[in-house]
Amino acid sequence: MKPIKIVLPILLLSASAAASWALIANKPAAAPPAKNRPLPQVTVAMAQPETLRMNVISQGIVKPRTEIDLVSEVAGKVVAIHPAFADGGFFKKGERLIAIDPRDYDYAITRAEALVAEARKELLREAAEAEQAQNEWQALGGGDANDFVLHKPHLAERRAKLAAAKADLAAARLNRSRCDLAAPFAGRVRSKQADVGQYLDSGQIAARIYATDRAEVRLPVPSAELEFLDLPLTYPDAGQTSLGPAVRLSAQFAGRMHNWEGRIVRTEGALDDKTGLLYAVAEIRDPYAYHKDRPPLAAGLFVRAEIAGSERRDLIDIPRAALHSGYQVYVVDKDNRLRQRRVEVLRADTDRIVLGKGLQPGERVLVSGVELPIEGMQVAIQTSSSSSAEPGHGAD
Repeated sequence: MKPIKIVLPILLLSASAAASWALIANKPAAAPPAKNRPLPQVTVAMAQPETLRMNVISQGIVKPRTEIDLVSEVAGKVVAIHPAFADGGFFKKGERLIAIDPRDYDYAITRAEALVAEARKELLREAAEAEQAQNEWQALGGGDANDFVLHKPHLAERRAKLAAAKADLAAARLNRSRCDLAAPFAGRVRSKQADVGQYLDSGQIAARIYATDRAEVRLPVPSAELEFLDLPLTYPDAGQTSLGPAVRLSAQFAGRMHNWEGRIVRTEGALDDKTGLLYAVAEIRDPYAYHKDRPPLAAGLFVRAEIAGSERRDLIDIPRAALHSGYQVYVVDKDNRLRQRRVEVLRADTDRIVLGKGLQPGERVLVSGVELPIEGMQVAIQTSSSSSAEPGHGAD
């Protein structure tokens, strides 16, 4: 037993020494020091002051400037209508659109003429009697006669009755003229509500019509955009017009984009109490004029409007991606480090922003390459053409 007790510890010590030597001999080599990480590659836009026209974009629906109900002023049966008296039909100023049976009104004229003739006869007879009474009184030599003896009240009554008879005749003739419903302007029928054989009461609507010489579009303008527009906000002085800036309207029609020219003619009297918008009204002359390559500017058409704005100098137009929350951008300084700038944003759309203040000419503005920019971060600027500033066009 003693040899085993002596040999076993020796074997265990030998095995432990061999294992330790193996661990030391096969230990992993020390990792090489980590290399510096590459700098973020960013794209920039140059801050270049420009003179830009700050056009304002709006939209609206085309409406006629003048639209009325054609109302019958007399009662009667419709006996004729204009050939174009139908929904969408065109007519000229003064054309008869509806004719009402005039016979009852012709009869009324005849009766009124008879009453005028009778009243004139009675006046002449009363005048003769008054002259005779004057002569007889003078022959008697009885002094001054009173008005009744001289038939002066009788004459006044006959004159009044003649005037009333003439007024009745004029009214009968006026009613007869109202049997023809004429167009007060050149226009178009929006909807008709009467036809041949129908009986119309006095005051009944026969059609809805509108003029085609002018069209209008109500264009909402945010209050922040008003500084870019020369709008007629006040009442014009005598002899002055209130025409405002030019407007270019565009709309998709029959698969093509078409354009029309107009002018701002007025603004509405108050801001919308729900939206805070001011509505400017654009007027388009002769919207139905023939153009071989353009359809008419029909009522009800939805259009996009570009209102000519004022020119502003020393503005900077850069990509929208350069703007961060809080109206901030980052510029790359001469050491290629990011520096934060707070800017004045005059206009922002989906692609571009226009800045008024906050940048110096020639500064390089970070556009992309860093998702979370940090003040003082060092970056590397890409040398591709994408890093150059794009021409400014966002304000047009």
